[in-house]
Amino acid sequence: MSIGWRLGSWGVALLLVLPLLSLLQAALQPDWALFVHLGRTVLADYVVNSLLLVTWVVLLSLLLGLPAGWLMARCELPGRRLLEWLLILPLAMPSYLVAYVYTSLLDYPGPLQAGLRQLFGWQQPQDYWFPAIRSLGGASLMLALVLYPYVYLLSRAAFLEQSDNLRLASRLLGCSAWQSFWRVSLPLARPAIMVAISLVAMETLADFGTVSYFAVHTLTTAINDTWLGYGSLNGAAQLSLCLLMAVLLCLALERLSRRRQHHYQKSMGQDPACRAPLSGLGRALALLYCWALVAAGFGLPLLSLLEYAWQHGAQSDWQLLLASSLTSLQVALSAAGVTLLVALLLVFVQRLWPAAGQGLPLRLAGFGYAVPGTVLAIGVLGPLTGLDFWLNDLWRWLGLAPPGLLLTGSLLALVFAYVVRFVAVALGAIESSLAKVPPSLDMVTRTLGEGPAGLLRRIHLPLIRKGLVAAGLLIFIEAMKELPAALLLRPFNVETLATQVYQYVKDEQLELGALPAILIVLVGLVPLLCINRYLEHKA
Repeated sequence: MSIGWRLGSWGVALLLVLPLLSLLQAALQPDWALFVHLGRTVLADYVVNSLLLVTWVVLLSLLLGLPAGWLMARCELPGRRLLEWLLILPLAMPSYLVAYVYTSLLDYPGPLQAGLRQLFGWQQPQDYWFPAIRSLGGASLMLALVLYPYVYLLSRAAFLEQSDNLRLASRLLGCSAWQSFWRVSLPLARPAIMVAISLVAMETLADFGTVSYFAVHTLTTAINDTWLGYGSLNGAAQLSLCLLMAVLLCLALERLSRRRQHHYQKSMGQDPACRAPLSGLGRALALLYCWALVAAGFGLPLLSLLEYAWQHGAQSDWQLLLASSLTSLQVALSAAGVTLLVALLLVFVQRLWPAAGQGLPLRLAGFGYAVPGTVLAIGVLGPLTGLDFWLNDLWRWLGLAPPGLLLTGSLLALVFAYVVRFVAVALGAIESSLAKVPPSLDMVTRTLGEGPAGLLRRIHLPLIRKGLVAAGLLIFIEAMKELPAALLLRPFNVETLATQVYQYVKDEQLELGALPAILIVLVGLVPLLCINRYLEHKA
C-alpha cells in the first residue's frame, strides 16, 4: 500500500515540474549573447531593485500583518468579528488596481497635492516636497497593502491554534504579557510566519503590473522585456532560472535556520473567554491601527472603484461581464480544489514516510510559485502542446476524428498553470498545520490497525481543517486575480475578470473596468466569511 502512495506523490510532483523542465530546456539553448549583454548593462540594477523591493515589502507586510493577527486572535476589541474578515479583503484587490487608484490620488495632478497647493499658495513643484508615488518606495507600499493579509491570515491561524495553557503557564512563571508573546507565542507561530514571508517574497518577485506601472525595473520586468521586447524566450528563461535560484536559496537558508526546532501541542485552540480585554488608550490605538489597515488596503480603493462604476456603469458590456465572471469562478474553484488535493497528498506522504529522498517530491512541486506567471505560461504551453499533438496522432491512428486542441485550446491549460503556480501556497499552509500534530497520534492510530487513508480521514483532516480552509481561500482569491498566465493561456475569445480589467487599465480607462474589478472583490466575500467561521472556533 505504501508503494502506491509514494508512486502517486512522485507522479504528481513530476507532472507539476514539467513546465519548469520545459523552461530549463529553453534556457540551455544557445542564446547567451543577449544574457551577457544584459549582464554588462542593466542586469545589476534589476537585481538590486528586486532585492530592495522584496526586503521593503516583507518588512512592511510584517509590520502591518503580524500585530493585526495577534490582536484579532488574542485580544477582545469592539467590532472584532467584523474586523477579522475585513482585514483579509485586500487579498482580493489586484495590486496594479491599488497602484492606479493611489497614483490618481497622490500624484502631482491628484486631489491631495492640488488641495495642498491651493491651501498654501504653492505654484510649482519646486515650491514644496512631496514623496514620489511612482518610485521603489511607492511600489513597496502598494504591494505591502495588498500582501500583508498573507502574514495576518497565517499568523492569526497559528495564534488561534495555540493552547491557552502554554500562555497561562508562562504568566504564572513570571513572564509579562510581552515576554509571553516573545518567548512562547511567537516561536510557536514561527513556521506559519516564515511561510507567509516566503509567499510575500515570491509574490513580490513575480509581480509585473505594479512595478511596470511605477516604472521600477526588476527581474520580472527584465524577463518580460527580454521575451516581448527582444523576442528571446531563451533569454527570458535564463533570467527566470536566476530568479528561481535566488528564491530557492532564501527558502533553503530559512529551513536550515530552524532544522532542529520542533514544536508540538497536546491541545490546539483557545477559549474565547481568555482573550485579553483592551481598554483606554490601548484599545483606541488598536482600533485605529486595524481600521486604518482596512481603509488603506481596501476601503479607499473600493470607494474609488465604486465612484468610477457609478459614473461610467452605463457604458459597460454586461454580456462580456457575465461571461468573464463565470469563467473566472469556474477556473478559480477548479484550481483551488485540485491544488488542495495535490498538496495534501504530497505533505501526507512525506510525513508518513520521511525517508531520505521522500521529501523531494514536495520540494519539487513548490518550485512553480517562484516563476513569474508570464514565463510559467510559456513553460506550460510546451508540454501541453506536445501532448495535444500526440493525442491527435493517436486518434488518427485509431481511425477517429482528431479532437483538436483538447488541452491548450480549453481552460484545462489555465487550471493546470494555476495548480503549478499556487501549489506552494497549499503546501506551506498544510505542512505548517500538520507539523503541530504530534507523531504519537500517527503511531497510536497505525498500532490500532488503521491504514494511511483512515489516518488521513479520521485524524489529520479534522486537526488541520483550518489550514486547509485558509489555503483554499488564498488559492481561490489568487486565481481570481491572476493576470499574466490568464493573458497567454485563456482560449480565444474568452476573458477572465482579471484580463478584462487589465485591458482597461492598459488603455488608461480604469473607469470602464471598475465593475469587473469590483466583482473580483465581491466573489471573494463568501469564502472569506467561511474562513473566519472556521478560524474563530476551536479545532
